[in-house]
Amino acid sequence: MDTSRASWRNTTHDWAGTVDLAHLAGIRRDPAAFAPGGAWHLVLEVVAYAADEAEYGGGGRCRVTLHPDGSVSVADDGRGTDTRFDEHGHVVKKPVMATKDLRFFDLPEAQTLPDGHPRRGMSVVAALSEWLVHTNRRHNGSWTQRYEHGSPMTGLEAVPDDGTTGTIVHFLPGERLRAEGWAQGDVGALAAAWPHLSVEVRR
Repeated sequence: MDTSRASWRNTTHDWAGTVDLAHLAGIRRDPAAFAPGGAWHLVLEVVAYAADEAEYGGGGRCRVTLHPDGSVSVADDGRGTDTRFDEHGHVVKKPVMATKDLRFFDLPEAQTLPDGHPRRGMSVVAALSEWLVHTNRRHNGSWTQRYEHGSPMTGLEAVPDDGTTGTIVHFLPGERLRAEGWAQGDVGALAAAWPHLSVEVRR
């Protein structure tokens, strides 16, 4: 799409923003409120986006990998995060990591995740992770970007097209959240909550 960014319709995030530092700082000040139960809640926040894609496409798959270093990766086969070209030809990715999700954040009627707590969006995951790498594959190109505590540390860096679409969100939850372990993890609840999505968990 080759139009002015100001004309783009905001559905889930504000296209005019790139980083909302106050929003990210507010999340970091109260990790217990935004990630109740620890790191597993962050996993659910990411898987919820994969479930959105699966529902849109009539079905999809997602692989959650718990790595030895305490990090987690969530890979899906959806369309990839919306990425467009502005009127100057610059690549712009929807700011899902560093700004609030307009559908859920601070809304009493927000969707409930399988752990019984409200969904607030991907920015919670980014803000409460020491680092996060978002790899995004779409039909119009593939890019990766690194964040630390929610703030982007790199721009969009092109990666080779492999003929697929989807996202990989690889993140290291903060030490306090990692210390709470994965006791809350209920893989079976994922299938019940998101019947369009097939989830595999690797430990």
